[in-house]
Amino acid sequence: MSDELAEARAAVEAARKAQAEAEARLAELQETGIVEPGPADPAHDPAAAAAAAEAAATNPRTAEPVPEHEPPVDGVVEAPVDGAVQADPDEPAEPGAVVEPKDAEGPLTPAEVVAIREGYAFEGPSLEMGALVNGDPDPETQIRIPLRMLNRHGLIAGATGTGKTKTLQGLAEQLSAAGVPVFAADIKGDLSGLASPGASGEKLLARTAGIGQAWEPKAFPTEFYALGGQGIGVPIRATVLSFGPTLLAKVLGLNDTQESSLGIVFAYADEQRLPLIDLKDLRELLLWLTGDEGKPELKRLGGISTQTAGVILRELTAFSEQGADAFFGETEFDTRELLRTTPEGLGVVSLLELPGVASQPALFSTFLMWLLADLFEDLPEVGDPEKPKLVFFFDEAHLLFKDASKDFLSAITQTVRLIRSKGVGIVFVTQTPKDVPGDVLAQLGSRVQHQLRAHTPDDATALRATVRTYPRSGYDLEQVLTSLGIGEAIVTVMGEQGAPTPVAWTRLRAPQGSMDPTPEAAMRQAVDASPLLATYGPAIDRESAYEILQARLEAAQKAQQDEESRQAAEEEAARLEREARANRGSRSGGSRSGGSRGGGSVVTDFIGSRTGQTIIREIVRGILGNRRR
Repeated sequence: MSDELAEARAAVEAARKAQAEAEARLAELQETGIVEPGPADPAHDPAAAAAAAEAAATNPRTAEPVPEHEPPVDGVVEAPVDGAVQADPDEPAEPGAVVEPKDAEGPLTPAEVVAIREGYAFEGPSLEMGALVNGDPDPETQIRIPLRMLNRHGLIAGATGTGKTKTLQGLAEQLSAAGVPVFAADIKGDLSGLASPGASGEKLLARTAGIGQAWEPKAFPTEFYALGGQGIGVPIRATVLSFGPTLLAKVLGLNDTQESSLGIVFAYADEQRLPLIDLKDLRELLLWLTGDEGKPELKRLGGISTQTAGVILRELTAFSEQGADAFFGETEFDTRELLRTTPEGLGVVSLLELPGVASQPALFSTFLMWLLADLFEDLPEVGDPEKPKLVFFFDEAHLLFKDASKDFLSAITQTVRLIRSKGVGIVFVTQTPKDVPGDVLAQLGSRVQHQLRAHTPDDATALRATVRTYPRSGYDLEQVLTSLGIGEAIVTVMGEQGAPTPVAWTRLRAPQGSMDPTPEAAMRQAVDASPLLATYGPAIDRESAYEILQARLEAAQKAQQDEESRQAAEEEAARLEREARANRGSRSGGSRSGGSRGGGSVVTDFIGSRTGQTIIREIVRGILGNRRR
């Protein structure tokens, strides 16, 4: 009997050992992510199952199978066969229970966290976006954008007040620190804080420490611009001639026939040496061609009807009323000024103030089109540089595409596609991805999606459409996108090998510059100290098409007035001569019949005399201006 008891005890020990090994192996697999966490059931491990079956085959005391919950000998409690018990600090497990690690609070498994961490571990320089959020922020898992991939363009989207502008500011600061110049349209004035160091605070430091950001206040080199000098900044202007007929036709929404007609008008201006500097030059030229003086020229040009010229003139007038007059003129801005760096190697951040752009979307669109077209024409091909030569941020991009014509959208799509090889990156900032046309959206390699709201059926449809554009992930994006906090976003970027990175719920870094606008006095001081102000500050109104055509019109009007005066003088002279002859005839008839010489007056006698006729001719010559002197 003692031998049987010893054998039973040995079998129990073997079962315990096998179970412990199985549990250790299972925990190892769960940590590496090969299998999902689940109950630690010995039946899932063949060795443990065999040992347990052998131990339970006989009861040393009764030679019967061991009851399911009967404690083994020596008071040792074995684990229940129906699985493991979840760990809970507040409710300790019963003695003998197999304790399993508690599930993470976030939606991602350990394997998915590891995949994200590896997906954003780039070898080259990169911009730090923030830390992964999986329940709580994970400072060990940093989310980045490769610097050399910024010329693959990007999108920052999200509802109003979710932190889009601060995300833009944080990226602009890091680009400047990396020596990359930045251009941004500062529509609301929020970005001017880049020029001032940020203010520290307890909440700010707690947030930055939680995501592993070593925050310190810092200002960045900033140049302020104003469209046409309307606002605080160095004025930016362009001439109508440099804008060109094709670009202007796209902005005005002209059809193909009207666009070709506008091209002929530009060619005529060049032929006649009529410089087109501002909009009044082009308007005056169209008025000239449709007026009495220019109709022969309009017919000579061929292919331009009076109706087509009238349509162009009406569209041009409407465009002018939207505020475009301020943009066109001299001195014309050289877009290469946007590529400046400081002697310390920092990229200069160029901020363009656009007050009231919501009511003047065409003005904003015009500037963007001209700026990109001018840069595309001037910059050489550079292929894939290690870092961009310039990065554009266009806030409120929905205004750019609002009521845009097909030609306009085609031009934008082509520019976005081709300007990458010039080393220029474009980042659109808007409320939802649907604000950006599909052909343009397809060209954007990196996406930062802040919170979306689904308060209406249209919002819900847009949310579902947005979710479908993301790669598969461990998130329920339809739920996560509506629950993101301020300063959090769903991020996926183009990796160094050109493949999209895993989708990552990210708590974004805080800007080092001020989150409040820079005071107006400091901005004006910076503008006054700018080396560009002397070049672009003065508005020059030199002689151009308007003045030349006005002079021609005045000359034509003077010639017409002279001709009318000459004709009037000649008619008056003829009338006086007729009267004189009539008087002479009457006087002669009276003398013959009455024998008297006193029938006429002294005045008529004088006019009819040779001396009177000489004086009348001299008066007429004086009126006509051809009297000899």
